[in-house]
Amino acid sequence: MIANPTVTENPLRRGKGLPPFDQIEPNHIVPAMTQLLAELEQELAALEEKIVPTWDGLVEPLEALTERLRWSWSIVSHLMGVKNSPELREAYETVQPKVVQFINTLNQSQPLYKAFKALQDGDEWRSLDPAQKRIVAAAIRDAELSGVGLEGEVRERFNQIQMELAELSTKFSNHVLDATKAFSMTLTSPDEVEGLPPSLKSLAAQAARAAGEEKATPEQGHWRITLDYPSYIPFMQHSTRRDLREKLYKAFVSRASSGELDNSPLIERILELRQEKSKLLGFSSYAELSLASKMAPNVEAVEGLLEELRGASYDAAVKDLEALKEFASAKGVPEANELKHWDISFWSERQREEKFAFSAEELRPYFPLPQVLDGLFGLIKRLFGVTITPADGQAPVWHEDVRYFQVTDETGSAIAFFYLDPYSRPAEKRGGAWMDDCVGRAKLTEAGTTTTRLPVAYLVCNQTPPIDGKPSLMTFGEVETLFHEFGHGLQHMLTKVDYASAAGINNVEWDAVELPSQFMENWCYDRPTLMGMAKHYETGESLPEHYYQKLLAARTYMSGSAMLRQLHFSLVDIELHHRYQPGGKESPSDVRHRIAKTTTVLQPLPEDSFLCAFSHIFAGGYAAGYYSYKWAEVLSADAFAAFEEVGLENETAVADTGKRYRDTVLALGGGIPPMEVFKQFRGREPSTEPLLRHSGLVRSERFSASGRS
Repeated sequence: MIANPTVTENPLRRGKGLPPFDQIEPNHIVPAMTQLLAELEQELAALEEKIVPTWDGLVEPLEALTERLRWSWSIVSHLMGVKNSPELREAYETVQPKVVQFINTLNQSQPLYKAFKALQDGDEWRSLDPAQKRIVAAAIRDAELSGVGLEGEVRERFNQIQMELAELSTKFSNHVLDATKAFSMTLTSPDEVEGLPPSLKSLAAQAARAAGEEKATPEQGHWRITLDYPSYIPFMQHSTRRDLREKLYKAFVSRASSGELDNSPLIERILELRQEKSKLLGFSSYAELSLASKMAPNVEAVEGLLEELRGASYDAAVKDLEALKEFASAKGVPEANELKHWDISFWSERQREEKFAFSAEELRPYFPLPQVLDGLFGLIKRLFGVTITPADGQAPVWHEDVRYFQVTDETGSAIAFFYLDPYSRPAEKRGGAWMDDCVGRAKLTEAGTTTTRLPVAYLVCNQTPPIDGKPSLMTFGEVETLFHEFGHGLQHMLTKVDYASAAGINNVEWDAVELPSQFMENWCYDRPTLMGMAKHYETGESLPEHYYQKLLAARTYMSGSAMLRQLHFSLVDIELHHRYQPGGKESPSDVRHRIAKTTTVLQPLPEDSFLCAFSHIFAGGYAAGYYSYKWAEVLSADAFAAFEEVGLENETAVADTGKRYRDTVLALGGGIPPMEVFKQFRGREPSTEPLLRHSGLVRSERFSASGRS
């Protein structure tokens, strides 16, 4: 560790280029951010003094200023997600209030706001291109949503709320990470691991060794089961020990709901503060504030779509559960008519195995990560004409398992790069999977020379790591997750927009941003793609044809239940942020249980505290926006239907459609409204029919951004 690094040697002060992850330590954070914020405050004051309401005199200098903050702070935020530690947390929590305070000052700058309004009303406006106009309009809107119109005590209160919300969000996230890490189940006898696949026994023995059981082996034990997804999910699917499944399930659904890590009071406070903040800005609810910057026009349109999909999926989910009970009954188990939550994954997996004659575990050997990457990169070349090659060693990384890749265009020129951090590391890395912006594309002019800064993405997954000399053997679900995150990455990397504020995913409405990611998942079922990457890690043998047919047949297995689950989360989120009254008769948990009556077939257990680990809406960006997954899935399914219509086996037509998709959905970024982007690609507004068809549910009518039509 470097003792009290001076500013000159502090790697977090570099301000541009790739992050020097091999040099950054937690004790760099406080001095770097303190010094940087002091400088930025002076720069902002100077800009406000001499501001000129033109693109060159306002937008460009402001982007340069915000980029310096974004570069340093986003590295710290990234490390909080992938390399969490007590030292890092302490440093982060020390400087976070100062960062929030500066962002508030920036967003509420009257001189900047007036200059943006003057630019919009001035002579130069007519000569700006559509992307520039959208950037200016978004800056005005965002300033208004950040309290630029507030004064005196009201502004002071608004800023206090922003500060407290930022702190609560970090605390919420840390509680979930700590609660997930705190629970484990060490199994010592063969009957306790009955039914578990070899891959899980290997992972559990490895976890036991890491926890001090040096002699643990996959065959003899001990085995350590955790709440981390690669451990939890296969255990729930395969363990024949119903009592252990119950114990694990109850631990999972009650994470961060008791003791020092209890998130319940944080949820109450977050919802209370969000509502107060909305009222200060003149909105009747936080949901309305949230939708002011989204594609969906209002809460009614969101609830209309969710209700349409709920109507299409509820009966199917009821039938799914009845079929599962009948299946369990045929196996002669006493619990068949009273299936509990901890039985669903287990019996679903048994029914799937029998119905489609394969198990998820059987497929793992055909999906080693290196082979899956080859297949994914081959698809990207086939669709979009770009080539991806390893560039390991060309960028410092935060962990030895992280890879680095280069993306080149048809001429062989580099156009983007990305990091891939694929494996689960429960001790330091938060769960889930995500794509984030490391470096954004922009046209920069320095000393009279203009260059294009190339985009760099972070792609983070939490899949099963390599164990006992074998590569990472992925479940099909993990393959879909990788494709999903890569879809986000493509929008970031293949953008053609040269303004940082609208390049890639920047300035794309939140409920449209899942379009490219969900679109990519469809290709996991495309024959050339799947057969090209599914090769046995030991023999090199391609996935047998019967497995491919079974995967296709199983695609819509229990899809009503899967859709209803997402709708449950979405409707709870909207209700909490639109109608729920903090301090009233209902608690957030009561609201969730009330909504569950029409959005779940098996009602949640009394001790189910799912909300306490619902990081998407309490520690991420999905507050009053979880519906975005379904809103964007309508768009993504319809986008994929364009390829189906020309024939997936027609290489020329697929390449032509891929080029059109690249030139619109992936290239245009936040430069034009997402409905216009979609219409440029598809030639019309989106329809819900492809989504319901892909899900094996009923057909539906045309869907528009103004709601249902």
